[in-house]
This record gives sequence, C-alpha cells and structure tokens, in this order.
Amino acid sequence: MNLILETERLLLRPLELSDADEMFAMDNQAEVHKYLWQNPTQNVEETIKIIEMVQKQYKESRIGRFATILKETNEFIGWTGIKFVNDHVENGNTNFYDYGYRLNPKFWAKGYATEASIAWLDYGFKQMNIQEMNAYTHAENTASNRVLEKVGMTFMENYPDESGVTWKWWQMEKSVQ
Repeated sequence: MNLILETERLLLRPLELSDADEMFAMDNQAEVHKYLWQNPTQNVEETIKIIEMVQKQYKESRIGRFATILKETNEFIGWTGIKFVNDHVENGNTNFYDYGYRLNPKFWAKGYATEASIAWLDYGFKQMNIQEMNAYTHAENTASNRVLEKVGMTFMENYPDESGVTWKWWQMEKSVQ
C-alpha cells in the first residue's frame, strides 16, 4: 500500500510494524479504551498482530486504518482511516465503509481528529467513489460524537450492542455535484 495523504499538520500513511511500540503505548491506556469495550492492549505482540491484520486489509480492500503522524515532530499520534467492514455485523450492517480513528490522549482536543476526518472523507468520496460512509461511536463519547457532527456526518440512530451498551450510528452520503 503506497497511499499517503497529507493535511496541514498531519501525514496519513499505512501502518508499519515499526509503529508497534508507539501504537501499543497508545492502546495500553485505560483512558483510550473508556468507550472501546474497556480492553486495553496488554503487550506489544497483540499490537503487532493488529498491524498485520490491518496490512492484510490493505491487500484485500485496498484501504484500512493508517498511521497518523504529526508532521512538525514526526510523532505517531494514533490511527485514522477508512475500513471496509465485512468481518462482522454492526447495527444490522455488513459490507460497508466505516470511518474511524483512535488518538493518543496527549493529542486529544487539538483538532487533529477533525483535520484527519475531513481528509479521509474527502478521499473516500472523491478518490474511492464511496457512495455512503458510516461510523459508530459509544453514545457517551461526547468528543468523538462532536467530531463526526462537525465534519458533516448525520446521526442516524442509537442502537444497543450484544452486551446492551448504546452506540450511535452515523452516516454521510456522497454529495452529487
């Protein structure tokens, strides 16, 4: 996968095994998993398996979650990107494009999630010709719900997962111009 996207402050590139330590440092934090099933990554080997799974998605779907790098310092701040979901059912859906992100808490509330989201939605609609983008967030994750609203996604409905936790389903359709 040789796709690289740039925004004013960010470089969005495919995840590499060399990202494992920084990605583990992010995913090992309980704060990061507060709205993500509360199951922090326990060791770097788990992170390596996740990166390998994402790299497999690049080959199969030609898209996936990307390392998100702060251009000014070359720091790994998290991952962002589009994923083709075909491995499970979410809110009654499968075989759909999902936008998502996860950032290290020290980079929260700086506009990076919004900046990356705008770039990815633009890429998905204009370059990939995706007709409909979806996203889902924990109902209580105010910050992520605000980012999706800010970038123009439409809240569609609340839905419960199998354990009864309420999630929000978001959607954006390609605009006809």
